[in-house]
Amino acid sequence: MGPSSLSSAPPTGQAGAITLGFAGSIAAVWADAAQTATLSWGWRRHAVAFGSGAVGALALPPLSLFPAMIAPMTAAVWLIDGSYVASQGKGAWAGVRAAFGAGWWMGFGYFVAGLWWLGAAFLVESDKFAWALPLGVLALPAGLGLFPALGFAVARLLWSPGPVRVLALAFGLGGAEWLRGLVLTGFPWNDIGMALGSDLALAQIVSVVGLHGLDFIAIATFAAPATLWRFDEGRFAVIPTAAACAALAAIAIFGAIRLSAPPADVTPGVHLRIIQPNVAQDSSFSPANKDAILRRYFALSAKPTKAYPQGVGDVTHLIWPESAFPFILSRDASALGQIADFLGGGATLITGAARIDEFAENGPAYFNSIETLTKDGLSRAQYDKQHLVPFGEYVPFEGVLDSIGITQFVHIPGGFTPGSGRRAFDAPGLPEATPLVCYEAIFPAEIGDAFSGARRADFLLNVTDDAWFGDTPGPRQHYAQARLRSIELGLPMVRAANTGVSAVVDGMGREIAVLPVGEEDVLDSPLPKPLAPTFQSRFGSLGAAAMALAFLTAGLWGRSRRN
Repeated sequence: MGPSSLSSAPPTGQAGAITLGFAGSIAAVWADAAQTATLSWGWRRHAVAFGSGAVGALALPPLSLFPAMIAPMTAAVWLIDGSYVASQGKGAWAGVRAAFGAGWWMGFGYFVAGLWWLGAAFLVESDKFAWALPLGVLALPAGLGLFPALGFAVARLLWSPGPVRVLALAFGLGGAEWLRGLVLTGFPWNDIGMALGSDLALAQIVSVVGLHGLDFIAIATFAAPATLWRFDEGRFAVIPTAAACAALAAIAIFGAIRLSAPPADVTPGVHLRIIQPNVAQDSSFSPANKDAILRRYFALSAKPTKAYPQGVGDVTHLIWPESAFPFILSRDASALGQIADFLGGGATLITGAARIDEFAENGPAYFNSIETLTKDGLSRAQYDKQHLVPFGEYVPFEGVLDSIGITQFVHIPGGFTPGSGRRAFDAPGLPEATPLVCYEAIFPAEIGDAFSGARRADFLLNVTDDAWFGDTPGPRQHYAQARLRSIELGLPMVRAANTGVSAVVDGMGREIAVLPVGEEDVLDSPLPKPLAPTFQSRFGSLGAAAMALAFLTAGLWGRSRRN
């Protein structure tokens, strides 16, 4: 059965011949691509894996071209097909090793293309860190590549001919993505599901299945086109791809219906102002420039706008971003006095700031914190960051790595100390918030669901400083992942980012107000009320686990039929 079998009633005449010829050409190209990827070996196989992984990164912000994820996922099926064919007569483990290698090369390409912007942080103080730039842009992606490699290997163990192998890939690779968010404190940045999560309508399904469920969905749907060509029968089969398209359409319809709900009510008596000072992480951000930095913050905070014509006088809560000061705020009486005078009209300041505990058990301990100030001085409402950034805020295996010159980017003696206790923030005049400092917002398992141990708050408060990464995809990727937490939990998010993206979004991720990367301005907004608890917030990863079990069962069934 050839390409003409795709239509039960072929078109007639000249137009029909052209249409049939075009369809036949596309079919032939697809079959050739499948055969080339499947039968490639050596460096060609590595190039197919690496290149398709790099193309997949186009599905991530800022481009968010989600169809680009078809390239790596279809190539993944073909490459594992190739490892299956190559292992004949050599034992099953030869095929598993071949699949592992293909997965590593694909992951390496995906993470190099998706995380190259990390190199910008090494150039902020280039005299100290430029030598280590390859560690960020090559060594980290190489390490992260082990996760898709493991996913390919697991999928290969479940592999079988026919469309069901797509579900084996979804189980193996989706499980590896889940694992990536847990191992060595986790790094769930740019999960494959973010190809769908960057689109507001498609992202609504995470209110049911969460990020990890979205991973399973994305892998299965984007890999389905690999089954268009049936090698064993020498023909095309459209049913799996049509089913994947139908699933995406259903998810989009679910999202559109959800987004058609009217805007959320707002919390009465709360008038927020977020400042985005756009302060670069360079030599100007130093204790010597303390007064100039404070003047900049005060001038921006007092700016009259259409919403607040009296500037800070109309504001109930003023929010400054992470690490707003190049000094320890709580130890600087002069700065505290200036801020108290500035807040004399009654506004409450919520700000990121480094904090020191002079009386910690093992000597002075530094924390990356959120602190609250009023006209009467520091309030007891504070939060210490619990999930620190490796190499950014502390150095793993510090004794060994320090001997070869590897230190954290933030100049704190001994690095920051992680906070502990319940993740909650109670500022005067605000409902309870779940505080998230910087990349804490990318960890879905740590905030707000029934299995995290955290009580559901009324909103998410995220302060961050992405100035280390300049005007690159990094800050935009960070925002997209943070916004997904709002959709998962049905909670609004208030986000203050030094260089952007600053935003207020509701519990569906709809933007109430937003400032783009690189803009110095203020963001004035009410505080949206939370939505009813979502399935994800009630039951955590139950939906994703059910999908994983279903895909595993399908893979085992296919394997039993193969045997």
